[in-house]
Amino acid sequence: MKKLLFFMIFLSAAGLVRAGGYQVNLIGVRYVGMGHIGTGLTMDAGSIFFNPGALSLIKDKYSITGSVSGIFSYTQFRSANAGYTARTDNPLSTPFSVFASAKITDDLSAGIGVYTPFGSSIVWGDNWGGKYLIQDIKLKAVFFQPTVSYKIGDKLGIGAGLVFAYGKVDLHRAIPVTFADGSSGQANLKGHATNWGYNVGISFKPIEALTIGLNYRSKIKMDLKDGDANFTVPSSLSANFPAGNKFDATLPLPATFSGGISYNINEKFLIGAQVDYVRWSAYDSLIFDFKQNTSSLPDSRNPRKYDNTFIFRLGGQYKASDMLTIRLGGYYDETPVKKDYENPETPDGNRIGLSAGLSIYPIEKLSIDLSFLFVNQLKRDSQYLPANFKGAYKTYAYIPGIGLTYNF
Repeated sequence: MKKLLFFMIFLSAAGLVRAGGYQVNLIGVRYVGMGHIGTGLTMDAGSIFFNPGALSLIKDKYSITGSVSGIFSYTQFRSANAGYTARTDNPLSTPFSVFASAKITDDLSAGIGVYTPFGSSIVWGDNWGGKYLIQDIKLKAVFFQPTVSYKIGDKLGIGAGLVFAYGKVDLHRAIPVTFADGSSGQANLKGHATNWGYNVGISFKPIEALTIGLNYRSKIKMDLKDGDANFTVPSSLSANFPAGNKFDATLPLPATFSGGISYNINEKFLIGAQVDYVRWSAYDSLIFDFKQNTSSLPDSRNPRKYDNTFIFRLGGQYKASDMLTIRLGGYYDETPVKKDYENPETPDGNRIGLSAGLSIYPIEKLSIDLSFLFVNQLKRDSQYLPANFKGAYKTYAYIPGIGLTYNF
């Protein structure tokens, strides 16, 4: 029993990292409408995230853009052993981004961005078949990025941003002990983490119609210190789960290298493509350190062995009139999770995303931006080998977005 209790505790800790290491990819409604391409664009202050080098190539002196998306998603699980079926009841998630930039001189630009590149919420319920792995989890992460960019001649821009990352997490899962009324014990783990990273990029316009961009966003190790570990268990087991316990963990957010290109076919029609290489191998294992150890609660090192992956993106926009621009896009996102290490705290699989968007210009320089993204996570038969938890996962997400952009 003690080994089983310990095993379930460290699985919950893994949920912290798995959710923290998953990219939202909803930065800027204009970009979402084109399959979330942006590294090869010089469109607005959103370049602070996508490619700081492009910031100095923006033609407008000032640029302000902000947006918010609403994630409506659900995952269905079917057990391979018992034919058991469950479905999540996820709350609405609202990732956002705000960027502002200005030309300090003709060649030097500066700006700041606040955005949410990582975060998720998932609710399986208190009594589903995998309750000892996860019942629910909420993760929120916010990045703050001051950025500078310098234009060399008329064709080349370089830039860099310093990133401060703040995140917090709150999760629940059942413990395999039973109260007199038949209910299960429960663990609640929550805490926050901070650290620093950076974002660098280069943008090159060999001709006016063509833009080529490269961007690197560094890995950030989110050091969670003195998180709260609270346990609800029968009084006879309370000594095994000390009240007021604390824990430390390191939550790796992977580095991403992106290459993008865009081409203006004419004054109205632009097309672009982008490839992202995500260094998910940073999440090789989880080290989980409780402040108060017991025979049921030792420290642990747990393998994850994620793979590095690619995301392939394609998009474009058409300026239908001075008051309307239309966008379309799509992408294919490879999963980093091995089939033997799929945990339901954030079930994963290869994903196809299809998007559309538009901008309406009620007055000159100001646009109201709209987008819609449909994500189909392909069905996948997998297992979490340490717990012998096998089954098939299938996920859908419907994501509308709205924003405002003012370039002047």
